[in-house]
Amino acid sequence: MKQSQPRKPDEEEARDPARVRAVALRLLARREHSTRELTTKLTARGYEQQTVLAVIEALADRNLLSDGRFVDEFVASRLRRGSGPVKIREELRGRGVAESLVDNALSERRREWLTNAEAARRKRFGAKLPGDFEERARQARFLQQRGFTAEQIRQVLKGDVDIED
Repeated sequence: MKQSQPRKPDEEEARDPARVRAVALRLLARREHSTRELTTKLTARGYEQQTVLAVIEALADRNLLSDGRFVDEFVASRLRRGSGPVKIREELRGRGVAESLVDNALSERRREWLTNAEAARRKRFGAKLPGDFEERARQARFLQQRGFTAEQIRQVLKGDVDIED
């Protein structure tokens, strides 16, 4: 079922902080957003930029909007999907999140990256390590596309990862 586009607010609604706050809270109820994402969505819907910025600041002050919380949830979600730290970092950069928040979230999960890379490799190619250069290169390309670092890929393809079946 196709959702309809939200109607554009009239001039008075576009400047009404209560209206902007209500729309922002509806968006945040669905999922966490970065500050930049939420600002972009609200202004794209026709709300006045100055009002949007004031509402965003008020939501952040009350901890209803948090880039730190957004980053934590985003990293956890992408980790479950089998994405690596390089890919996640680039996605977060595109969402306008502070580099320091990204660095902290990724380093907190440092131990999980190898396990995650090995699990992704096993799911796609089976438990047996690649036997020849061609297969090794194919598996390395797969892991690289998933966003794992060269060092993580090297360790996984050498079998330097202990993973429970």
